[in-house]
Amino acid sequence: MNKLVISLALALATWCSFAATSIKATVNGMVCAFCAQGIEKRISSMPATKAVYVDLKRKTVAIEAKEGQTLDENAIKAEITDAGYDVVKLETIQKSIEEIKAEVKARK
Repeated sequence: MNKLVISLALALATWCSFAATSIKATVNGMVCAFCAQGIEKRISSMPATKAVYVDLKRKTVAIEAKEGQTLDENAIKAEITDAGYDVVKLETIQKSIEEIKAEVKARK
């Protein structure tokens, strides 16, 4: 039994290390598709960005890092703020943009 628990714990730890790293930002001021497109364009141009997803309804922007890259929270916050929006919260999550999109679609 102990070997099974240890094996499962190791498998879970290994799986988590392969999960995509993303930053989820809660942003005030986004009200239309033009807002979303502007933020997406700015964040997509950052070197470590693999993918961006903007959810206007929930006022969130999710940014996935390229493999082996690290996202700079301060730079992301600066880009969004410079675009004219307020960043309320930033959090690092272990999900890909595809996983985030699937979760949003499942909630609808």
